Amino acid sequence: MPVPVPVTVRGRVVAVGLVVVGLFSLATARLFVWSPTDSPTRVDAVVALGGDPGQRRAHQAIALVREGFAPVAVISLGGVHAVACPAHPETVKVICFRADPLDTRGEAQYVARLARRRHWDQLIVVSERSQATRARLLFTRCTAAHLHMVPVSDPISHLPYDIAYEWAALVKALVVHRSC
Repeated sequence: MPVPVPVTVRGRVVAVGLVVVGLFSLATARLFVWSPTDSPTRVDAVVALGGDPGQRRAHQAIALVREGFAPVAVISLGGVHAVACPAHPETVKVICFRADPLDTRGEAQYVARLARRRHWDQLIVVSERSQATRARLLFTRCTAAHLHMVPVSDPISHLPYDIAYEWAALVKALVVHRSC
């Protein structure tokens, strides 16, 4: 008959630590790496969030308008240093703006006001994949429009920073700024 091995305090701490690390890793993967996204569908406007020096989000928004998913692209020129409104074909209507405050919450507030004025009921929001969960939360708080999150992929080299940033920003959105 095997003799039971007593469980030490150290063993319990290690086991609890492994469970916490595992749950944190799963939450990180679900919220920021493989966040829930939607397929593009016909909407009233495509919104590209700012802070993207290469303007990948803006170009994706313009491409979605060119493909007929919306009549207009709304592009944030955000980030510490504003970028120029991206070049686009004359056949694509583009509205560029700079949010105040200069963050995703400010972008959501601006787009919510624009959506109310223009009676927009459905929006595609183009963010980084790591930002999609928080962007959905903030836009849902600010606008009654139905949202379709169609993110661009984060560059792999940026992922560690993006995940750390998004954890902090999500906590801020959940604890500090709990309204639009």
